[in-house]
Amino acid sequence: MSAKEIDAIEHAVVRCTKCPELRTYCQVAAEKKRAYRDWTYWGRPVPAFGDPNARVMLVGLAPGAHGSNRTGRMFTGDASGDFLYPALYRAGFASQESALSADDGLLLRDCIITAALRCAPPQNKPTPVQLRRCYPYLLAEMKALEGLRVVVGLGAIGTKAAIGAIKDCGFTIEPQPWRFGHGFELQARNGERIVTVIASFHPSRQNTNTGKLTSEMFDAIFSRVNEVLEAR
Repeated sequence: MSAKEIDAIEHAVVRCTKCPELRTYCQVAAEKKRAYRDWTYWGRPVPAFGDPNARVMLVGLAPGAHGSNRTGRMFTGDASGDFLYPALYRAGFASQESALSADDGLLLRDCIITAALRCAPPQNKPTPVQLRRCYPYLLAEMKALEGLRVVVGLGAIGTKAAIGAIKDCGFTIEPQPWRFGHGFELQARNGERIVTVIASFHPSRQNTNTGKLTSEMFDAIFSRVNEVLEAR
């Protein structure tokens, strides 16, 4: 049922019109960067990407105006994806290191990538209202993934959205209160079921170019993910 449920959710995501201002902004396709002038931009809400039966979920911030908003696939076609997918490949979750377009053959294994917001926001800064409107899609995805064991929050906003969705799925979060930090872990419990939440700095150019997030730091996150999966 997971695959059918996820597919239905993503069809709803693509058709979403809850934020007219974002639907207008996503048409940045009319103002293409020179490097992408031959592209036909996706220009719509971006659905989750990956294995519909995944045990691992990654929750990012939002599509980039000339990245996912262009390609139609999460973390594809920009600097963040250029940093993320090689790490997933090294950890065994991706079939290849590069993510150039939605038809490049890339597959994810036991992993699904989603975001707190599905449309590209101006200056990459979603408003609280926009995040609230988009939140039900994340919650629905999390409920559909019955085998979910690990959630990785990419950045503070993605982590906060992920924790909120887990709590609304009936889980209790420990420890409380929590504070965002790279490598910080929380345990979410619902009866005998446990989901581990791991926070990571977002793989944005701002973080990777300044050394705030290095390849070694990012690899450590996914090594920890595999440790959790192997322990259960």
